[in-house]
Amino acid sequence: MARILQKEYVIKGNHDAIDSEEASISRVYALGGLYKRLIDIVLASVALVLAIPIFAIVAVAIKLCDRGPIFFKHERVGLGGKTFSCMKFRTMRVRSEIHLMQYLEADPTAAEEWNSKQKLSNDPRITAIGGSLRRSSIDELPQLINVLKGDMSLVGPRPVTTEEMARYGRDASYYLSARPGLTGAWQVSGRNDVPYAQRVLMDAEYCRTWSLFGDISIMLRTVPALFAQRGSY
Repeated sequence: MARILQKEYVIKGNHDAIDSEEASISRVYALGGLYKRLIDIVLASVALVLAIPIFAIVAVAIKLCDRGPIFFKHERVGLGGKTFSCMKFRTMRVRSEIHLMQYLEADPTAAEEWNSKQKLSNDPRITAIGGSLRRSSIDELPQLINVLKGDMSLVGPRPVTTEEMARYGRDASYYLSARPGLTGAWQVSGRNDVPYAQRVLMDAEYCRTWSLFGDISIMLRTVPALFAQRGSY
């Protein structure tokens, strides 16, 4: 089906490297256009209001667990290559990267799993409450704020890091044509049980064949996928 493209914003050229008079301006178009954006705003607003009690309970649980920060923000690549701070409830220990490096150095099997999926089924960084938040995907609820800000969409490719973009190869242009999604084809198809190369193909296919009906279908499939908790870790 044909994609509906709508002009969304302008990214200015790098004025440090190019004279301001010659700076190029790239016009970026978002997959789904205005219709998709309006649906995002309405549904995300409603969901965020309904989720306020969950936010309060999770915040208290995280603080009781290790007194660290409630939210975790990590830089992700968004529409047109513009980076943004992707929000989550914190599920990892403070100074988690140190724990990860030590774990991978001591366990070659875990290192191979990390290199393949950028995920670990038995992650030593996860806190006691963090495991439950991840399995239920409650940790991703703060991304509703990202949706309202325009960084993300309710449905789309899952947000990736700058390093992960190299895995997309020629399909990177498809990823960059859409806002990253709170849910998507990968989430309803097994999540972390799906090899990364297949995830890339799913994202490219989603962008190539986008339709409003397809987004609705993925949102409906998300609910049973959350309960099944397949690949949630």
